[in-house]
Amino acid sequence: MPLQVNDWVSGFTTMTIKSNNWFSVLVFTGTIFPLSAVAQNLDLRPVRTAQISKPVEVYPLAGDSLVSSFLIYVNDQVRPHYHELHSEHVMVLEGQGIMALGDSVFTVNAGDFLFIPRGTVHSVSKTSEVPLKVISIQAPNFDGSDRVPFPPKK
Repeated sequence: MPLQVNDWVSGFTTMTIKSNNWFSVLVFTGTIFPLSAVAQNLDLRPVRTAQISKPVEVYPLAGDSLVSSFLIYVNDQVRPHYHELHSEHVMVLEGQGIMALGDSVFTVNAGDFLFIPRGTVHSVSKTSEVPLKVISIQAPNFDGSDRVPFPPKK
């Protein structure tokens, strides 16, 4: 169930979860930066397909031993895989795709926020003309060694 960022108020943010016929509002406190503040450090301008030459391009943003973040462009697909040790949050910035998450398959669009629990098989295929552009936040820190292809290679 995608989340939409609705409002930023003096260090507080609210997010609305919409599912069928109900809404729930979550309020977060702490040091939270609006997407416009993140945009100062990231190139959030629309990407042109000609700029992305690989099926998937990953750019590390920040992190420590507890968490890591990446800017990811998906110009084709991310094959099915899972992570044994970490969970992942994904914010779709641009594009559209078909996401498989566990037993669910659904469309993802710019503005969608997804949580991928550890051990959950997931994949995505781009369906838009432009690449999917996402921010991925993974905890604990992701160094690439915790990516398990599915089905596992024999």
